[in-house]
Amino acid sequence: MSPRRIGRRFATLVAGAATVLSLGLANPAPAAAEAVNATVCYTTSQAGPYAGVADQAAQIWNNYTNNLTMSKCGSNLSIRYTTGGGSYAVRRSLGNGYVVIDTIQAQQYSVLRIMTHEIGHILGLPDNYNGQCHLLMSGGSAGTGCTNPYPYSTEAAQVDRNFGGFGADGTQVFRDSWPALAAIG
Repeated sequence: MSPRRIGRRFATLVAGAATVLSLGLANPAPAAAEAVNATVCYTTSQAGPYAGVADQAAQIWNNYTNNLTMSKCGSNLSIRYTTGGGSYAVRRSLGNGYVVIDTIQAQQYSVLRIMTHEIGHILGLPDNYNGQCHLLMSGGSAGTGCTNPYPYSTEAAQVDRNFGGFGADGTQVFRDSWPALAAIG
C-alpha cells in the first residue's frame, strides 16, 4: 500500500473516531443520577455466630440503596468476631475492609444494628453521635433500647453517592461507636 493511501485511511479513521466521540457513542461517562451497580463481595468465614446477622445486614443495605449490591462472593469485606475490645470497622478503601463484632456488646445492643452500622463505615459513612435512634450511624449513642438496623434516607443516599463515584475513600478505623457497659455475668 502506498504512503498516500495509508495517509488517507488514517485520516478517514481519525475523522470517524472524532464523529463517534462527538456523538457520545464511545464509552460515555455515567451521569450522576445513573446507577453504577457496584458489588461489594463479603465473606462470613470468620464471623462465627454472626454469619446470619451479616447476611441480614447485607440484605438491608441491598434494599435501601440503588448503586450497591452486597453479595457473599468474596473477601472485599470480611466479617469477624471477638470477645472484648468493642465492635469496630476498618475501611481500607470504599467497600473494602473488615468488621469486628464484639460478643459482649452483642449481648447489650442489637447485634443487627451493630452489624449494619459497622458495614455502613465500610460503605463510606462516618459516625454520628447524636443519640437519635432513627439514624443508623448514631450507633450506641442511641442507647441499648434502640434496635433500629435500617439506614435513614440521607444515610442510604450518601452510600448511593459514594458508589456513584462521589464519596469517601481511603483507610479509616472506626472505633468506640458502642460505649462499653458493665460486663454481663
